[in-house]
Amino acid sequence: MFLWLPFGIVLAIFRILVGICLPYRLAIFWGSLSGVQLTFQGCFPSSNLEQKKGVLYVCTHRTLLDPVFLSTALCKPLTAVTYSLSKMSEIIAPIKTVRLTRDRKQDGETMKKLLSEGDLVVCPEGTTCREPYLLRFSSLFAELADEIVPVAMNAHVSMFYGTTASGLKWLDPIFFLMNPRPSYHVQILGKVPPEFTCAGGRSSFEVANYIQRKLADALGFECTTFTRRDKYLMLAGNEGIVRENKRN
Repeated sequence: MFLWLPFGIVLAIFRILVGICLPYRLAIFWGSLSGVQLTFQGCFPSSNLEQKKGVLYVCTHRTLLDPVFLSTALCKPLTAVTYSLSKMSEIIAPIKTVRLTRDRKQDGETMKKLLSEGDLVVCPEGTTCREPYLLRFSSLFAELADEIVPVAMNAHVSMFYGTTASGLKWLDPIFFLMNPRPSYHVQILGKVPPEFTCAGGRSSFEVANYIQRKLADALGFECTTFTRRDKYLMLAGNEGIVRENKRN
């Protein structure tokens, strides 16, 4: 691991620059040459021209790079909403990121506005999980859109994990990309049937639980009722919130 470390740092920087600077097709080509494996399964969701809102992609949360690899797989720009994202992560992100506040009303208004402007990615678990489990899904997303597309994301590494509970979170993508041959699997499950949305008479909790189960079945994972807060309290002894440094 220590022999690989200097090469891994250079390789991670190269892969980040490829993702930021190159068009999608070239990014996939050069990323593959550098050892990144991206597999895509499913069909591209058809856009409904009558809908004024964008499509809401609901993803499992394996690393901070989930929305980036989804955008690359679809070859189109997406907007991702995030919790407690560091400034450095925002700077190196090749897609638009918008912070949420954990205020349900304010976050709902923010996501509605973003959906009116285009397609949106949300990870309802609220934090990453490296084990074969899905944390409880926040139900807020289900109240905001009828065009919901679940996306099963899974990542594999051989040397460095791209997830941390107590370390510097902005280093997660760099550690992931330092691996010799990191891989991402993106599986689009298709749009949620209208009868399983809030518009079809389901509650937001029923929709969230239905999508969690669909994604778990696709990945062979187990659904849990643990929340983001539960994870951080167990692993790091805190609530996992990145606080801004305020100057007087």
